[in-house]
Amino acid sequence: MADTTVLIVGGGFAGVTCAQHLAKNDVDVILLDRNNYHQFQPMLYQLATAQIAAYDIARPLRGIFRHHKTVDVHRTAAVSIDPEARSVTTASGSVLSADYLVVAAGAQANFFGTPGAAEQSLPLYSVNDAEMLRARLLNVLDATQERPELIEQGSLNFVIVGGGPTGVETAGALAEVLRDVIPERYRSLTEPAKVHLVDHGEVLLAPFSDKAHAYAANRLERDGVQLHLGVGVKEVLQDRVLLSDGTTIMTRTVVWGGGEKPADVVAAADLPAGHGGRIDVQPDLTVAGHPRVYVLGDAANIPHADGKALPQLGSVAQQSGAWAARNILDEMAGKERADFRYKDKGIMAMIGRNAAIAEMGPHRHEVEGPVAFAAWLGVHAALLSGTRNKIDAFIAWGWDYFSSDRAIAIVDRTDDARIDWGDDDQGERPEFDPHPAASPPLGEDRSDPAS
Repeated sequence: MADTTVLIVGGGFAGVTCAQHLAKNDVDVILLDRNNYHQFQPMLYQLATAQIAAYDIARPLRGIFRHHKTVDVHRTAAVSIDPEARSVTTASGSVLSADYLVVAAGAQANFFGTPGAAEQSLPLYSVNDAEMLRARLLNVLDATQERPELIEQGSLNFVIVGGGPTGVETAGALAEVLRDVIPERYRSLTEPAKVHLVDHGEVLLAPFSDKAHAYAANRLERDGVQLHLGVGVKEVLQDRVLLSDGTTIMTRTVVWGGGEKPADVVAAADLPAGHGGRIDVQPDLTVAGHPRVYVLGDAANIPHADGKALPQLGSVAQQSGAWAARNILDEMAGKERADFRYKDKGIMAMIGRNAAIAEMGPHRHEVEGPVAFAAWLGVHAALLSGTRNKIDAFIAWGWDYFSSDRAIAIVDRTDDARIDWGDDDQGERPEFDPHPAASPPLGEDRSDPAS
């Protein structure tokens, strides 16, 4: 099978899983990703709030495939895709082509044209994003301790945009870490920090049941999160957020979890785009008219038996990656491709320590509290890549569960520019850039050599 080459764009759940299955069958694979590591996106908010370390959720791609000699990893961005030629042009100008093309480039934040959102808010889609948010938390707390008058400028106000799983989980974790860190590390601050969650919908976690909506809202409000539901974000400025109902929230920390869209390289490809800008695929995961082009994960609208597209979940991406590999292998063996069959593991969201909501299986059996908390841990640990990553993550989770002392875990990032608080007597300070150059590569492979 070594005469056939598969070009995979994206080192996320779908791309890595597809490559792993093909490599086991000695198929030549070219894997492209702008980073040299595979990241576990569902836990980025935990990295941002210092519950875990980066190496718990990021594993070098070359480490993952160190025993698979047929996988060639390229650390480069894809800038254009030619589905007819099954080729990709990279950031360096090189053109790579293959017998099969698998597009699994993932998603990015969708700001929906909100003025100032792209420039002034912090998305949460990468390890770098999470580390920038953690640095931002430290910077505003340090500055406020030195100059308490900054509280009037909103230094202790934190705004989360989006009432889906990303927004809810981030709001809950942030409320907890601020509650734990400020009394232990910033003892002179007597003013409590305030977390605001904004969503244009009337409920949190819209895909969940009414019971889950109420559970999430009650839990967040109990932790001090102020909910702004049925309200949109009108504009994000350097020092405040303007809401559609006329409310102004002074803040220097805005986390954007208000939606996602495919990566630019996917949107620019000459492929049929559907809902959300994602590529419409056929039941076998190929694109109509392009039998050797597969689009997977968050880049695709994958049809379900009920006629709706499957949600953008890690389990969907991982299973679609494995299925695409199976179809490629079958076609190479002269067999017919099969339609994708998704094994529904349900939907779930973590809201806080020992607080979660889960609707399990295709019939959505609902659990909440400690049982859902345990289910969340189990399902997400199963998605983690590498035995060492799973062990480290469980140790970190366990420590966080039994101890609220996370103050020493929040560390600074020297490349995070200082905030311009607008003080003439402070000299010129650069504005905070929420989208700096990427972090240095995660070059150390901490995975278990036996995994």
